[in-house]
Amino acid sequence: MYCPYCRNPDSRVIDSRTAEDGAAIRRRRSCPACGRRFTTQETVILMVGKRSGVTEPFNRDKIVRGVRRACQGRPVSEDQLAILAQRVEDTIRGRGSGEVPSHEVGLAILGPLRDLDEVAYLRFASVYRGFESLADFEEEIAGLRREHDRRWLPGDEDGPRRLAGDGPGDRPGDGPEDGDPPPAGQGPPAGRDGRDDRETADKQQRAAAR
Repeated sequence: MYCPYCRNPDSRVIDSRTAEDGAAIRRRRSCPACGRRFTTQETVILMVGKRSGVTEPFNRDKIVRGVRRACQGRPVSEDQLAILAQRVEDTIRGRGSGEVPSHEVGLAILGPLRDLDEVAYLRFASVYRGFESLADFEEEIAGLRREHDRRWLPGDEDGPRRLAGDGPGDRPGDGPEDGDPPPAGQGPPAGRDGRDDRETADKQQRAAAR
């Protein structure tokens, strides 16, 4: 590592720490020739192989630029684009390969972009997948609708969703009628009628005792 000040080919590491969530190492160095200090950063270079056979380093900014064009006129901020690019890079690096084909980078963009904005997703997918007719758009839109339906289905853990009026007693005819007897184990409802019944029973018991 050459010193950026005096071009001395030697330097001494005086401090090291991780950066970018462990994806890089930042080192503080000192030049023994001029005594000045500088910082370097080491990271694993992820290579992308193009269809032409040329390979180039993975560039997060290229992803942001490509997705930004699809998001023109949509309520998508620059911070959201940066997060999307980070998700794409994390997905690709998580595969453990030092070189990935360019089409896999495009596939890794589709999922986060669909979650971010469906209109921008359709724009990007139409170019990336080469849509040629309205049928291609209709098929993709149908897939998005099926995905929405799956998201709104009731989950197994929470049980089926019940709207107002769907439960027992919520609709006419579901609960006990006025003339029906109360369920077993339930006494008469509290109120004047209940007190009269108890007073009558007490009088009968006193009369029988006499």
